[in-house]
Amino acid sequence: MQINLTEMTQLAPIFRELFKGFHISRRDPELYSQLSNQQDAYRALFRSLGYELVCDTRGFYYFVPEQVGAQVNKTAQRLALFTFILVEHLADQGRDPLAVLDGGSIGRDELLPLLEKYRDLFLQAEVTTQEELEEKVMRRLTQLGFAAEDNGVYRFLPPIHRFLDVCLSVQQDRDLAANLHASEMQFTAPALMEDDDEPVVILESYTADSDEKIVAISAPVEAVEAAVEAAIEEESEENALARAIAEEQADMEPQA
Repeated sequence: MQINLTEMTQLAPIFRELFKGFHISRRDPELYSQLSNQQDAYRALFRSLGYELVCDTRGFYYFVPEQVGAQVNKTAQRLALFTFILVEHLADQGRDPLAVLDGGSIGRDELLPLLEKYRDLFLQAEVTTQEELEEKVMRRLTQLGFAAEDNGVYRFLPPIHRFLDVCLSVQQDRDLAANLHASEMQFTAPALMEDDDEPVVILESYTADSDEKIVAISAPVEAVEAAVEAAIEEESEENALARAIAEEQADMEPQA
């Protein structure tokens, strides 16, 4: 396949955001448009550099690594736990969790009641106050492209389906609402790690195409190398949340 780097005018910002674990969706029109228009070229180029670009049909892009560790760090656990709790909370209120998480929103004023209702579960993720919930969970969701915040209203973006898919694969029905806080059952999320900057794993299934190859690149690769170096230098504590989501959902199905 012929790749013309001169046409990839958003290469540096696209790589930088994906490398840091950000999910590029329609909320980022310039980056999303170029990825959509040159999807095959970007996938081939990134694959040659060792990165797997995934295009979710629900409208977002992210990196997934070739190999993923088995542990889940604090950030991943908190975001997954929050999704599980929110699904149960919305169901208890008679609200459709899918409708809320699929482009819907919750208000900042709903966070404290949510925290109080599920305090024991949040405690496992070291979240004890509304300030910690906003800092450790909601801020991470917005930083990584899972949600957007506007005047105290958190609107969920398409990438939240990555957590929701895992949630729905574990609970085939609303029984999760009873199981999560049943006295005889402890939440079975993996143990927290010590450092927040370790690679993150969110369990999900993914199958990559293996027949895609780069035939030629019609411009010098300095631009690519510069983009890679810049992204590595700017890597933050949220690094690779998206890149590290890559275990099969089957491993998370309830045991008989």
